[in-house]
Amino acid sequence: MKQRWTFRCYPTPEQEQHLARTFGCARYVWNWALRLRSDGFRAGQRIGYPATDRRMTVLKKQPETAWLNDVSSVVLQQSLRDLQVAFSNFFDKRAAYPAIRDFPSTPRA
Repeated sequence: MKQRWTFRCYPTPEQEQHLARTFGCARYVWNWALRLRSDGFRAGQRIGYPATDRRMTVLKKQPETAWLNDVSSVVLQQSLRDLQVAFSNFFDKRAAYPAIRDFPSTPRA
């Protein structure tokens, strides 16, 4: 017998703001790492997950991106791992080249 459970979450305005900040930081890290790896590839360097993780630590210490410290580092590291999987799938010819993640144009209901 199979069962299915459906849950709906109704965050408070404060929780919505925190979630939006977290998702925005994850999107920023994805786009930053994608640009870093793409530029490195064009320059003849191979930059993988360990190198991007080390560079993200340096990025978080810079004054202009210190706001990345406001969210959990687990989310940011998972974004780097997801990018690594996207590149693995691309090189194994299972997916297209990873794309930049844009902000959604309309809010979801």
